[in-house]
Amino acid sequence: MLYIYNMSSKGDPDRVFKALANPTRRAVLDELSDGPRTTGYLCAAFEQLDRCTVMQHLRVLEDADLVVARRRGRERWNHLNAIPIQQIYDRWISRYAQGAVQQLTGLASALEAGSGNDARSQASG
Repeated sequence: MLYIYNMSSKGDPDRVFKALANPTRRAVLDELSDGPRTTGYLCAAFEQLDRCTVMQHLRVLEDADLVVARRRGRERWNHLNAIPIQQIYDRWISRYAQGAVQQLTGLASALEAGSGNDARSQASG
């Protein structure tokens, strides 16, 4: 069966999840979180990988719109674009995180109330 993927569309959450699924690509994004880096810098930072492999990882990150590359002279500068990660957080994670935070707050309140009761019962007993 032939699958045809539209590789030109930006903002596809599947691309972002695919890009983030690889630990090397997450490590590249960690490097870029400190600021833009040249491709040469990234190749040196990931010396266990050859330049072609680093470029392939950067391409997947670009296709997911997580990295924006700009040429300056002979150098290719790679910039982190965190907007797709924020969009995934807003759509998928924050909805579940809010419920978890509410549950943890309720649990903390119950534990504090329970320990307060124990302290009171010990003081009166």
